[in-house]
This record gives sequence, C-alpha cells and structure tokens, in this order.
Amino acid sequence: MASIAVDGPAGAGKSTIAKRVAEKLGFIYVDTGAMYRAMALYFLRNGIPGDDEAEIGRACQDITVSLAYEDGEQQVLLNGENVNAYIRTEEVSMMTSDTSKYPEVRKKLLSLQRELAETKDVIMDGRDIGTCVLPDADLKIFLTASSAERARRRYREQVERGISCELEQIEKDIIARDEQDMNREISPLKQAEDAVLVEASDMTIEEVVERFVTLYRDRTKK
Repeated sequence: MASIAVDGPAGAGKSTIAKRVAEKLGFIYVDTGAMYRAMALYFLRNGIPGDDEAEIGRACQDITVSLAYEDGEQQVLLNGENVNAYIRTEEVSMMTSDTSKYPEVRKKLLSLQRELAETKDVIMDGRDIGTCVLPDADLKIFLTASSAERARRRYREQVERGISCELEQIEKDIIARDEQDMNREISPLKQAEDAVLVEASDMTIEEVVERFVTLYRDRTKK
C-alpha cells in the first residue's frame, strides 16, 4: 500500500490540499485531526475539563471514533453519530489542542490510523504523521504558511459556515495552538528529518496540489 504523510500547523490547508491530492491519485484521505476533534467534542459535551488528564483518560473508554466514506468524503462518527457538522468550531479546536497531547487519547486513535494505512492507499494529515503514525510513509511533507495567512483562511472558512468570529482573535488562537502543539511532551509538532517543506503562504490551492502530486510521482516514479 502507498502512503503520503502530511504534517503542519493549524490552518495551513492540510485537509483541503490532502482531499484534492487524494482525488487526483485515487487515494483514501484520512483527516486525523477530525478524529481528535471528535474526541474533543465528546469532552466538551460531557463537561470534562481539558486539563484533567485522569478524567480524560477514563472518558476515552467510553468513546468510539470511526470513519465512513460517502461519495469520497470522510465522515467522522463519534459513538455512531456523524459529527462532521460540529467539530470545526474554535472551541473544539482549542479543546483538541489541550487534549490531543495525552497518551490515552493518542493511543485510542493510533491503531485505527495505522490499520487504514495497511489496507488502503492513503494520504493522511495531522501533526505527527511522518514522525509517529507513518514513519515509513512513501512521501512525507511538512506544509506551512504564515500565521497571518492561516488566520485569514480560517476566518473565511468560518464566515462561509455562518460562524461569527474575529480575525485578530483567530490569529491569536492559531499562534497559541502552534505553541502548544510544538511544545507538548507526547508527539510534538515538528518536521520529520526526511520530510519535504512546502511553504504555501503565496501559493494557490491548485499550485500546492500540483506540488504534492509531482513530489509523489517523482519519489515513486508513478
């Protein structure tokens, strides 16, 4: 099975790019961030504080996260409920950053992510795919952009969803999340030594997609 690992900070466009690359290459797209967001949504719904590691660890036993695909789109199921419509708020984003560092949360999802890569051609995005989840991926890419550009993209996404937000606050949240993700003890956000850096601040979506596809084909001669 072939695999592409895509890592990078919040708002860099990993999901958007990876979906399009998956379509071009005929791969399955696996949004690992959405899986962590589903768990964060459970913690929020159940009033579990993001800094209570013991309670979060206990709650993991009551959570089942699975993936389904409809018309090529990934659907994230939380205890059987499709939660795609609820996991993209800023509140869920911050809870995800708070809780994804805990070993019990990561262990819960790691086996599912690796199992998918063993049975299908996948492009998988997240924070530690190349360094932890798929260390032997055929191609590793670290996708990034400036915090200002990432904030503008996230702002546009939220406005399109009808969610009220402020650009300045979004950038502050992104910078705070970068700090958390890069400095957590378990699987911190960092570029794998053998990953290709793609800085996309001044690139269009289509340009980034073509860059990914070219990198993969050059690497695998396919």
